[in-house]
Amino acid sequence: MKRNNNLLYKVVFLLIAMIAIQSCSDKFEEREGQLNADDLDYTATEDMVQALIGSYYVIATRGWEEPLLLSVRGDDVNAGGLGDQQPFADTDNFVYDQGYWMYNSLWNVHYGDIVELNTQIELIENFKDFADESEKATADQYIAEIKVMRAWLHFNLARVWNDVFIIESTQPDAEIANGPATKQEMMQYISDQMDEAIPVLPNLRPNERTDIPGGVTRYTAYALKAMAHMEMEDYQGMADACAAIINSNKFSLYPDFYSLFKKPGELSDESLFELQFSDYGSSTSDEFYHLYAPFGPQGWTPARENASDGWGFYEPSMKFIKFMLDRDEAVRLETSVLWTDRGIAELQTDPNYATLPSFVNNTTRDGDVINDYARALFSSGKHYLPSVQLTDQRNDYGGGKNMIVIRYAEILLMYAEALTRGASGSGMTADQAVNLVRSRAGMPSLSGVSSSDVMDEKFAELGMEWGIRYYDMIRLDNYSELSYDGRTFTADKELLPYPQAQVDALPTLGGGSSED
Repeated sequence: MKRNNNLLYKVVFLLIAMIAIQSCSDKFEEREGQLNADDLDYTATEDMVQALIGSYYVIATRGWEEPLLLSVRGDDVNAGGLGDQQPFADTDNFVYDQGYWMYNSLWNVHYGDIVELNTQIELIENFKDFADESEKATADQYIAEIKVMRAWLHFNLARVWNDVFIIESTQPDAEIANGPATKQEMMQYISDQMDEAIPVLPNLRPNERTDIPGGVTRYTAYALKAMAHMEMEDYQGMADACAAIINSNKFSLYPDFYSLFKKPGELSDESLFELQFSDYGSSTSDEFYHLYAPFGPQGWTPARENASDGWGFYEPSMKFIKFMLDRDEAVRLETSVLWTDRGIAELQTDPNYATLPSFVNNTTRDGDVINDYARALFSSGKHYLPSVQLTDQRNDYGGGKNMIVIRYAEILLMYAEALTRGASGSGMTADQAVNLVRSRAGMPSLSGVSSSDVMDEKFAELGMEWGIRYYDMIRLDNYSELSYDGRTFTADKELLPYPQAQVDALPTLGGGSSED
């Protein structure tokens, strides 16, 4: 969990506002001090960047359970973790426990961070009162960046629970009293917020920023706008927002798909939104890590001695693996899956897969051996950092690895989907967009792509990433795809139930479940 005290959302606003101190030149490489908001001198307007840096710290400090819970219900991912966290495995099978701590944590941490981001916006507005015209423009940019981060958190909440609160203040009692917004209202709110942010955000790729490399730009906002319109099934709005990114000519696919998810691919020209982590290249200094162990295999034999293993909580599904083998995928399948001998043997019990490509083996191309372990047959290769890429004497599984949230390949495929669903596009055809993605993966070109082709391409390209597959299938009411390997999915399982702790604390949530 991100926080040991699992605070109810109702009292999150009581948290003291703290921001990480860091000079602009240090970027994300120093986070050792914190400052109480009451101690700030708002006339020292050069310090307002501290609130922005604090916001990037807030958005990056995700609990380990958050990406797992957002993703696990898709047909690309299985829970793993056998013998531990049974309600997590049950969730993967669409059996929901309203009192499960992960549900409440996802709610608490996302809303707690929204309130913290609102605090940073208020701090910047206080600085703005003492700023000159140039500094006011900078303040407006900083606030826009934070609004994009806040929108992403709201977006996740609406996908999981549909009707959720829009929170724009640090004391949200009135917003809570007004009741939750519908999912449609939330997505329109996100789109409107991005329209406000786009004109004042840098007209750059994130990795072109020199003040905060990898920071939010107008194209991050366009991406979130496109995603919001996708959820509203407004495919023209989706196409238009994607086209703004494509026609900027600023983005391209990182040429090596395997390395994209490892150190060489960090902050590439493909990245639109990326959570950054580091040990700053030092074996002894403080580190700022995401906990990747839940994604990793147990009991591996690392190429670099003493590198720690994982927990085995996140497993590529057999359905995904067979889908990829049937397509003759190589690059994307090798990248997406870490294989055990036990998993390979289980796969080969199906005579259609008795003979497998040479890359299907339990040793990665970087020399890490994935031994058999009880909790799963496979592990996620997209969340794997080769042990040889760890900083010397650093042993945490995946230590210092960034986490890509939105990338250009997803934008291309969203754009292609929108066109196949009747939207008009500019500057590129659906075939061209899909084939750019396929070419990087070593796959032959397609012509006359259909919506079904695009969804298959999204499955292959974006599997294991942020629940994209699950939310696509929900949006399209494609329940048959989610009924796999003994699971039966029905419409009443689309949403997680509201956490019981939140229902008890927040009467405006209504009944006992968001399905009601």
